[in-house]
Amino acid sequence: MCLSAEVDLVAGLVIGAAGIDALRHAEGRKEVAVAAFPVLLGAHQLIEAVAWWGLEGRVAAAAGEIAVWIYLLIAFGVLPVFVPTAVALLEPDLSRKRAMRHLAVMGGAVSLVLVSTMIRGPVEAAVGGRYIAYEIGLNHGGWVVAAYAAATCGALLMSSHQIILRFGLFNVVAVGVLTWLNTSGFASLWCAWAAIASLGIAFGLRSGALVPERSNALDRAVTG
Repeated sequence: MCLSAEVDLVAGLVIGAAGIDALRHAEGRKEVAVAAFPVLLGAHQLIEAVAWWGLEGRVAAAAGEIAVWIYLLIAFGVLPVFVPTAVALLEPDLSRKRAMRHLAVMGGAVSLVLVSTMIRGPVEAAVGGRYIAYEIGLNHGGWVVAAYAAATCGALLMSSHQIILRFGLFNVVAVGVLTWLNTSGFASLWCAWAAIASLGIAFGLRSGALVPERSNALDRAVTG
């Protein structure tokens, strides 16, 4: 996240705690997958805090390098597949669900390209002012970023659930602005924004607003 390791640490703890609370209110694997968003993204911020400390010489260099690799493997290898898959599980509309599954396949291809590029190396990270700049030597990065955004944000924008749709809209705006402003800081800044925005999903599950059909069924059972 921008600012510092300490901000990453606090944000990760707050967002992760909200996600754990969301998991407690999730029912069935469909809701659990979406509730895992803030948990995963909160943990992601905690990992980046360790990466910060490694770059600043506050922890062993090896620990910082491992944190950089884990951070990027989640950002590049997990999120492009996890996001559309989790959203598809919760989607009641069959045509939208099929489209989301196609995006999950696209996300898998994006993950393969990004992770294989990481393995070939080099993987580099440096403090770029108020963010960490990650570099993996990716060719044709613009096309890959576009496919990444389509797989993740596209699935969110297709959702029938208004909270997930708004989450997607916020992230589309962030992707556009961050790509225009800062390519090297994209992974750090966008993942930080997505983590903060995921608090809406945690709140939606806790309040019952994310899955209104469950709340309506409960109301009918109570009043009936």
